[in-house]
Amino acid sequence: MAAVLIAGSAWVSAAQAATAPKRVQVTGEIIDTWCYVTEIMYALGTAHHKCAIWCAAGGIPVSIKGDDDTVYMVLKVEGDDVTVANPKMLTIQTHQVSVDGDLYVRDGVNYLIVNAVADDKGVVNMTHEDYGIQPFGE
Repeated sequence: MAAVLIAGSAWVSAAQAATAPKRVQVTGEIIDTWCYVTEIMYALGTAHHKCAIWCAAGGIPVSIKGDDDTVYMVLKVEGDDVTVANPKMLTIQTHQVSVDGDLYVRDGVNYLIVNAVADDKGVVNMTHEDYGIQPFGE
């Protein structure tokens, strides 16, 4: 019986550790997750700014593409209860930001709860001259 209790408590501890968030700071570009992941069009910087706003307003999840190319799907930002078409996220689409948050990793997907936007450099990835304005062309 003691062996069963020890094994059970070890399993519970492992499960809790797997679901516990990790405090992180992420720096990167706010992106439109759908267009970036599916590659249906060029989805970074000024070329994709309008589409990114429309997708976020329509409920498409927003992510941060880290400077290391890791993608973090944003679940919540700065204590806001609005997760779909979040007004804060609409105002910082395609911006280069540094955020502090809680990282959850599940089945290879990085989920981020943003506690604070520590720095916002605005739009710095000027891609519209090379790619046109997506999805509408030049």
